[in-house]
Amino acid sequence: MTSVVVFGASGDLAKKKIYPSLWELFHGNLLPPKTKFIGYARSDLTVAQLRSRVEPYIKVKEEDKKTVEEFFSLCYYVKGSYDKKKDFENLGKELDKLNCTSGNRIFYLALPPSVFKETTTLIKASCMSKKGWTRVVVEKPFGKDFESSAQLSNHIASVFSEEQVYRIDHYLGKEMVQNLMVLRFGNMIFSPIWNRNHIENVTIQFKENIGTGGRGGYYDEFGVLRDILQNHMIQTLCLIAMEKPCSKSAEDLRNEKVKVLRAMPPITFENVVLGQYVGNPKGQGDAKTGYQDDPTVPKGSVTPTFAACIAYINNERWEGVPFILKCGKALNEKKAEIRVQFKDVPGDIFGGKCSRNELVIRLQPKEAIYMKMMVKEAGMSFEPIISEMDLTYHSRYKEAKLPDAYERLILDVFSGSQSHFVRSDELSEAWRIVTPLLHKIESEKIKPTPYEFGTRGPEEADKLVKQVGFQYTGQYTWKEAQ
Repeated sequence: MTSVVVFGASGDLAKKKIYPSLWELFHGNLLPPKTKFIGYARSDLTVAQLRSRVEPYIKVKEEDKKTVEEFFSLCYYVKGSYDKKKDFENLGKELDKLNCTSGNRIFYLALPPSVFKETTTLIKASCMSKKGWTRVVVEKPFGKDFESSAQLSNHIASVFSEEQVYRIDHYLGKEMVQNLMVLRFGNMIFSPIWNRNHIENVTIQFKENIGTGGRGGYYDEFGVLRDILQNHMIQTLCLIAMEKPCSKSAEDLRNEKVKVLRAMPPITFENVVLGQYVGNPKGQGDAKTGYQDDPTVPKGSVTPTFAACIAYINNERWEGVPFILKCGKALNEKKAEIRVQFKDVPGDIFGGKCSRNELVIRLQPKEAIYMKMMVKEAGMSFEPIISEMDLTYHSRYKEAKLPDAYERLILDVFSGSQSHFVRSDELSEAWRIVTPLLHKIESEKIKPTPYEFGTRGPEEADKLVKQVGFQYTGQYTWKEAQ
């Protein structure tokens, strides 16, 4: 018997992601029998009130109504603080009643890092399973820089073993991110060309077409470098760049990721363009307002909402290949993708009319993998044109249900698989790469370049990536397969 305790059950993450994911797993009969779900927060809530918050975010068909009732009949709620031993002793007693002392326990910390130390200490003191296993899921942000992350990691290591800790980065649960392993190591076609001899540059970009939407006060504490680049983007980079692991086991996989990070020098300010969005006079609705128009954002904030960075990996495979990391809010579209741009064909016989081959892996939305390549124009002409070899998931796998990233990762916690979770040394190395840049920006209060809501970001970013060899011809637009 297993119990899942959701700390921060009254918050947005719990109602929008955690509980809906638990419901999908329960509905799919993927959880152990008699699993129970316990919400814990400071708010004075009943299970009925918790349900009213969660239910708008779960997908329920008419035939599922009985199953929904069964799911919520297994939900419980305990009110308590995050720093009082008495409240955790009460939680421990409730858990003993629900799954006995021998049951397994998962503690999901959907909480700010400021309360991690007290919460984990009190879990250890009062809530551990006596005979079964105990696992703790920790949500990002894992600290604010190298030092604060190290302090947090050292504390967690003093309370739990590394095997008990699951640092969740939801991008590692996305379909196409997980596909990188199979794409790279299950196809001989890519193995001999996946190196500096054939690849000119690699771009990883995460674009959002919305602003902070009233959450500017929270966002201002972290900014785009901490919110996206240090975790999601660097984790994705590791999967693109790592050597083939000895096996699919968590430790073999994470060992190879750490090797990539250790070969990376810190990102320097000379290789960075920072931006902050302003209102677009031609826009509509929220697009008319800039970041600093959000009343929750401190006046005169220099927190970047856009970043373009060039990172390098100093090893035999990738020496000299720029990894272009671009991320931002209030841009022209919502898109996350990887672009591997190959070198130009030597000995051109087509008069400069050929463009570079590109392997594009679209992470979201509309998952797809396609290869941009040159072909002869159809018909009597012998002119080369750009086309693609296309695998669009919703057209090729029409019947497949692609689970939400949280569903995959929470199921991994139940099964004890840590392959798609961040190990402490991975976390430390990622912060080492980014922290000097963060400290320079904050100590010198460097003002980001303004860009209008709904644009591609600062023009300086385009100049930066062009300088390191990225080519954009503008001649081709991917047409989604029907």
